[in-house]
Amino acid sequence: MLDLFADEHPWQEPLGPGAAILRRFAVARAETLLADIASVAAVSPFRQMVTPGGYTMSVAMTNCGALGWTTDLHGYLYSPNDPQTNQHWPAMPDSFRQLADHAAREAGYPDFRPDACLINRYGVGSKLSLHQDKDEQELRAPIVSVSLGLPAIFQFGGLSRSDPLHRVLLEHGDVVVWGGVSRLFYHGVQPLKEGFHPATGRFRLNLTFRQVCKSE
Repeated sequence: MLDLFADEHPWQEPLGPGAAILRRFAVARAETLLADIASVAAVSPFRQMVTPGGYTMSVAMTNCGALGWTTDLHGYLYSPNDPQTNQHWPAMPDSFRQLADHAAREAGYPDFRPDACLINRYGVGSKLSLHQDKDEQELRAPIVSVSLGLPAIFQFGGLSRSDPLHRVLLEHGDVVVWGGVSRLFYHGVQPLKEGFHPATGRFRLNLTFRQVCKSE
């Protein structure tokens, strides 16, 4: 496992056109990030959302930022309010915003202005089926995805669901950035295997930063 080399400095691996893995990029900030995740979840708790088709997602989710990703009977959408609390989603912590900006710049996207952060919590067996991130208005902006805790297999394909998949192990502190040609590539996470991580216990946490609204 890559955690054997946790003391190494961060490095970058290409994943596809306009896409890269920034290995270990968030390790030094992980403690602060996890504390801020707990603060967000104390206001807007994790919940397993139900898809428009009636399927309960295995991944527990919450959001922070000006907008949050959610579902209703009509589909998927971004909303300024948490439907569970009827209040605004918690503000995006400075630690989140700084990391997203730094990672995007490192991957070649200097103008990233995220207004939404989806926080996913994976337990044993939780997965994310292949999908495209296409509910955003601003498709010119990249996606920045931060892995914390238990390792997981990330799948990264192409513009068609049937395109060949790259399967890569993501571990604590790894950050994936994709945009440009690969912005609408299908991607997902295979079922989380049982394990224990000193920072997150039996869970994997993921921060996914998006720029929903178009830049002026």
